[in-house]
Amino acid sequence: MNNYCSLYSPLLLVLFFTLALPVQSEAQDRPIVFTGADIISVTGDPISNGVLVIQDGKISAVGSASSVAIPRNAQTIDVAGQVIMPGLVDSHSHIGEGDGGDRSSALHPDVRIMDTINPTSDSFKRALSGGITTVNIMPGSGHLMSGQTVYVKTKEANTIEDMLVYSDEENNIYGGLKMANGTNSIRSGGSPFPGTRARSAALVRNVYIKAREYRSKVEAADGNPDEMPSRDLQMETLLEVLDGKRIVHNHTHRHDDILTAIRLADEFGYRLVLHHVSEGGEVANEIAESGYPASIIVLDSPGGKHEAVNIDYEVGRELEEAGADFAYHTDDPITDSRLFLRSGGFGIRAGMSRQKALEALTIANARMMDLDHRVGSLEEGKDADFIILNGDPFSVYTQVQQTWIDGRKEWDRSDPEDKKYGVGGEDVFSGSNNHVHDHSGGN
Repeated sequence: MNNYCSLYSPLLLVLFFTLALPVQSEAQDRPIVFTGADIISVTGDPISNGVLVIQDGKISAVGSASSVAIPRNAQTIDVAGQVIMPGLVDSHSHIGEGDGGDRSSALHPDVRIMDTINPTSDSFKRALSGGITTVNIMPGSGHLMSGQTVYVKTKEANTIEDMLVYSDEENNIYGGLKMANGTNSIRSGGSPFPGTRARSAALVRNVYIKAREYRSKVEAADGNPDEMPSRDLQMETLLEVLDGKRIVHNHTHRHDDILTAIRLADEFGYRLVLHHVSEGGEVANEIAESGYPASIIVLDSPGGKHEAVNIDYEVGRELEEAGADFAYHTDDPITDSRLFLRSGGFGIRAGMSRQKALEALTIANARMMDLDHRVGSLEEGKDADFIILNGDPFSVYTQVQQTWIDGRKEWDRSDPEDKKYGVGGEDVFSGSNNHVHDHSGGN
């Protein structure tokens, strides 16, 4: 008997594990179905008594109870009386404790904020508690070019690589380039900073002309290593911009600065998102005609830099009426990530349509980061990034109940440890980033 068992034990073990593996895989692939909620897909009509099916981190179906078949082996979660909408997308934030260029130059296109992000920062938990699932983390605006931004999911991770969202995987692009004009990047003058608006534009022109010359040398070398120019990380980044692979995210407030940002983008042919545009209403038609989208912010109290003194809630309405593409951002900590939904409410109060307000917190921001094929709406095949609310998203009484990313629950208000990030005070907010104390001209 012992010999028999000794002979066949290895075979039995192999058979056992062979049979067990498919079962384990099937359990991991088990779909999750949310039923009974009102679903706001953003790109489609609202759905009452809706069904959302997720599997393998993706949305496999979304629709009414009568149109969506529930898989037999699914885990079903009843969320009747709740609201499900896409995870919020923030196109301009400073969470993650990152930084950018230093005072050695006004132009730092080679600097990567990715190399400074703390993936375990509590600021990501705060963002999750506000329903933000995808974010464009930016260096400050104290430079004409303060560095490369990074697109991330706010999910729990030990490394920044596990948080990255690629807008162009073929070219290894997972962020844009932060540029700025106006007061912040002018500073008080003196080398190496420009000191005037005219000098600011001239420095930007010069560096892009240099990038064109660098490309000409690369093309002339035609792959011959002996003829290639010395590798230049600044020029490589700017070529990605000029080739349309990397989007410029340009801090700008005054109406004349907005037009200068548009003028430079037109001159060199790069893709542009205008950020803040405090006086965007004064040039709403020009913004619309340019075709460049605007990522805007609303403030609930006065203060801040003088060039933003004319900011008001009506910029969104004015851009909508002009036909411009626009979205909201937090510029966290200027707007606390936990209160991002409120931005849309302010816009509606000033006359913006409800649909545009929803888009401005989700799909419009996704477009500005080349991520609308993955996030920003609830559609089959997209990432399973969504939030569950206990009411209308623009009601002051509504709270985020759960935040899901890639089909995994990342934040749950019913968990006391999670809840503290949604309701905590200075102990939660302080130290979230160095933006508040950035005397180089942060936001």
